[in-house]
Amino acid sequence: MRQVGAAGKAAVIVWRRWIFPLLLVIVFGACAAALVKIAFFPDRSDAVAAPEASIVEPVTTVERGSVVNALSLDGNIARDEEYPVRSEITGTVLAVHVADGAAVAAGQKLFTIRQDEPKKDIDVLAPEAGDVSQIALVKGQATSVGTETYTMTPARYHLLATVEPVQLYRLVDAPTEASVAITGGPAPFACTGVRVQVSTDGTASVRCAIPADQVVFAGLPATMDLAVGQVDDALVIPVTAVQGGAGTGNVWVDAGDGGDPEERAVELGISDGTMVQVLSGLDEGDSIRQFVPGFVAPVEEYCYEVAPGQEQCDSGMSW
Repeated sequence: MRQVGAAGKAAVIVWRRWIFPLLLVIVFGACAAALVKIAFFPDRSDAVAAPEASIVEPVTTVERGSVVNALSLDGNIARDEEYPVRSEITGTVLAVHVADGAAVAAGQKLFTIRQDEPKKDIDVLAPEAGDVSQIALVKGQATSVGTETYTMTPARYHLLATVEPVQLYRLVDAPTEASVAITGGPAPFACTGVRVQVSTDGTASVRCAIPADQVVFAGLPATMDLAVGQVDDALVIPVTAVQGGAGTGNVWVDAGDGGDPEERAVELGISDGTMVQVLSGLDEGDSIRQFVPGFVAPVEEYCYEVAPGQEQCDSGMSW
């Protein structure tokens, strides 16, 4: 038993001192060789990457549909502008019947003037309801034709709505009447005398007169709805497909054979800002490029939360 125990002990010593260290050296050597091969002698591949995608120009088909050219414009109620009133009489002021800043009714007596030739007393009346100010006449004063006698601020109101300059073409042949809705006010009503005005600095606006029987106040926010025109069962295409857009334009007809598209002139009708009516130049079923060459089409924006209460949006543009 002692001999067996001694032999076993000797075998353990041999394994610990020689065999295990030798195995570790072999394992580490193999790992080192593998790392050297990976680092300095990588496997080579003769594979060639081939493109898997290509840019395809989107096309759309000329089809029939309806186009409603309606604009809804935001604006504010404002009082009509004041204007100076000039004398039409040469003579002497006998009486001034109103005070500066007074509100007067249409036809109310303002002054009495004794005309020089022929001699007679004439009452000067208010041309309309409003406020008189900057009265330049006093009793006993001589006045002559063309002299500014006072300033009238009429009791009339209008709605002034701003409009983007790019929409001015949509207002060509606009109706003379619009529907007005006042925030917190009465039911929508019609306003007349619609007209487009462009200031010297390029600011565009649309104005219409508020009816005299409507109770309004300067500064009230309001909306003007304009029904410019409507067509049904008409040839329509997206406005993004047209170079131009007001009366005439150019489109690019796609032959479907992968070749270059054909540029073609078209005659256009009304537009709703998204679709436009085609009067001539295209037939139903024609395929055209959805975007004018060089037009940048917006890509839908994607938003996601990057932190609590913090959002990031990514968007791009496609040609």
